[in-house]
Amino acid sequence: MKSSLLSAQFPRRFLPVGAALAALAWSPAPACAQPAPAVAQLDPVVTTATRTPAAPQTIGAVVDVISAADLARRQVTSLGAALGIVAGAPHFATGAGGAVSSLFLRGANSNQTLFLVDGLRLNDPNTDYQVFLGGACVSSCDSLEVGHGPQSTLYGGEAVGGVVSLRAQRGTGAPTARVSAEAGSFGTVQGAVAAQGAVGVNAYAFATTGGHTDNDRANNRFDSATTTLRLDRTLNERVAVGGTVRWFHGVYGDPGDRHTNDPDNTTREENVLATAFADLKFAEAWTARAVLGGQDRRFVAESPRAGRATAFTVVKNRRAVLDTQTTYTGAERQRITGGVTAEANHTRNTGFGDINQKQGLLAVFVQDELSPVDDVYLTAGLRDDDFDTFGRATTGRATAAWLVAKRAVKVRGSYGTAFRSPSFLDLYGQSAFYVGNPRLRPERARGWDAGADWYLANKRGTLSATWFETDFTNLIASTPNFRSVENIQRARTRGAELAAQTTWPGAIEVRASYTYLEAQNRTANVRLLRRPRQSGSVDAWRDFGGGVSAGAGVAFAAHRRDVDAKTFRPIDGEDYTVTRLYGAWQATARLALKVRVENLLNENYEEVNGYPALGFGAFAGAEWKF
Repeated sequence: MKSSLLSAQFPRRFLPVGAALAALAWSPAPACAQPAPAVAQLDPVVTTATRTPAAPQTIGAVVDVISAADLARRQVTSLGAALGIVAGAPHFATGAGGAVSSLFLRGANSNQTLFLVDGLRLNDPNTDYQVFLGGACVSSCDSLEVGHGPQSTLYGGEAVGGVVSLRAQRGTGAPTARVSAEAGSFGTVQGAVAAQGAVGVNAYAFATTGGHTDNDRANNRFDSATTTLRLDRTLNERVAVGGTVRWFHGVYGDPGDRHTNDPDNTTREENVLATAFADLKFAEAWTARAVLGGQDRRFVAESPRAGRATAFTVVKNRRAVLDTQTTYTGAERQRITGGVTAEANHTRNTGFGDINQKQGLLAVFVQDELSPVDDVYLTAGLRDDDFDTFGRATTGRATAAWLVAKRAVKVRGSYGTAFRSPSFLDLYGQSAFYVGNPRLRPERARGWDAGADWYLANKRGTLSATWFETDFTNLIASTPNFRSVENIQRARTRGAELAAQTTWPGAIEVRASYTYLEAQNRTANVRLLRRPRQSGSVDAWRDFGGGVSAGAGVAFAAHRRDVDAKTFRPIDGEDYTVTRLYGAWQATARLALKVRVENLLNENYEEVNGYPALGFGAFAGAEWKF
C-alpha cells in the first residue's frame, strides 16, 4: 500500500547525526545519571492542554508538569520513574531496569496513551513505546507534561487515556556545563554530560547519559544511552528557527519470567527522532509554528536455540511528519488556533503476522479559547483524521475553568472523545493460525472529569481533586476461535485523583498523589488487568542549609488483577509498598556529592507477575559544574 503523503524513508537522513551524538556518550547507561537542575523559570506555562502557551490557572483540564529541577532534586532521571509521581498514571515493568514497561493512564489500555517527543508522535498502533519507557532517560534540558483524559482532538489517535509530552527546552542564560558519574549496587556504573546556554541570537541545550547495570538475575544486564540536542536561532523579530535530535540506544538481556529464566535471549532498540521547526509572527495578533520531523526505530529480539538457528524478530518503524498550526488573537478575549498534520509511516515486522505496510494520514483541527468574562475560561475544538487504510475519525473536546474565592480556587471540568486506530496486524496480519480483519473500525472513547484546584497563599503550592469517567467502545479483541479480531468489547474506567505539591516553612517541599480507580471490562464483566484500585506516592525533601539536603519517598499499589506467569490464569496481584532515601551535599560551588537508597526495606515484589523487581540498592555519585 503506497502512502499518499510524505515519503516514509525521510528519517534515514537523521541516522548519521544520531550516531555522531552517540559517540559523545560517557558510557551506555541503564538507570540514568543525575541531571543538572534546569535554569530557573518565570511564571509557569503549559502547552499540552491547548497546544498554545497557557497559565495553569486558566486551563480546564488536568495537566501535570514535572520540571528537570524537580527530578534532579529527587535524584530521578528515568522516564518511567518520573511518571511514578503522577496521579492516575500507574505503570508496570516486566522486570528490572531496561525491561519493557506499560502505562495505564486513567485506566486506559497500555496502547491507548500517546507519547509526544519534541512534538512528534513516538508511538502508534504499530510503533511501541514500551522499550523507550522502560529504559530512556529524561535530561537536564527536558520538560515533562502529562495531560489527563481524551486528547485526540489536539493530537489524534492513541490519545485516549491522555498524552505524555517530553520536550527539549531552549537553552537560556550564560553557558553552563555539568559532568556527573555514579556507581552502586547491581554492578551499576553510569555518567552524564550536560551543557546549555544562549549567546546572542543563538541558543543550545545538550545532554547525554549512559551506563551499565547487571540487574539482579542471570542474563539481565542492561546497557543504554540517551542523547538530546536542541539548537535555536532568532533570525529577526518575526522568525525563529531551530531543530532537535533525540537518540535512544538500549541492549537488554531478557531472561523472561522467573519460570523461564532464558539464559541468552537479548533485545535491542535504536530510536532516533529529529525535528526542524520555525516560529513565525506575521502580525501582532497572528503567529504560526511549523515542524518537519522524522523517526527511525529498529527493535531486534534475538533468541538463540540449542541445535537450531538463532531466531530473530526485527521490527522497523519509520515516520515522516509535517505539523503546522496558526493562532489568531485579534478578537477580544479570544484565541483561535487551527492546524494541519500530514504523516506517513512504514512498518516492517518479521515476527507474528509478517507485516510490511505503509499508511498515510491527513488531519485538520480547530480550537477556540474564550474568556467571556473575567476569571472564566472556555475551550472547544474539533478534529478530523483521515487515514488511507481504514478511513476517518472525528473527535471533539470542550473544557471550562472558573476562578473563585479571590482566585484562590479553580473549579474546572472537561469532556472529550478519542480514538485508537487498528494496527497493521489487526488489519492485514497473516499466519497459519491468524488472518487480519480489514473491516475493523477504530476503538472509541468518550470521557469527562470535574474537579477543583486550591492555590495556597504566597505561591506555596497547589492541592487538587478530580473525579473522572471514561467509556470505551469498539475495543478490538480476538474472535471466539482466536483466528481473527473484531470490534466486540466495551469497558469503563472511573475514579478519583488527588494531588498536592507544596512548599512549607523551613525549605520543605512535598509532592504527593493518590488514585482510586474502578476499571471494568463491561463485555466480560471482569476487572481490567493491572489497574490497581488504589495507588499513590509521597515525596518529601528538605534543604537543611550549608549545602546539605535530603529527602524520602514512598510509592504503593494495591488491589489489582494480574495473570499468573506460569498457568496464565487470572489472579489477584500482590500489593506492594516501596520506599527510598536520597541526600546531597554541595561541597563547593562546583562540586556536589550525592547518595541514594532504592527499595530501602528490601521489599520482595513483582510489578508484573513472574518478573521480580530489584531489591535493596545503594548508589553514590558526584557532579562537577563548570
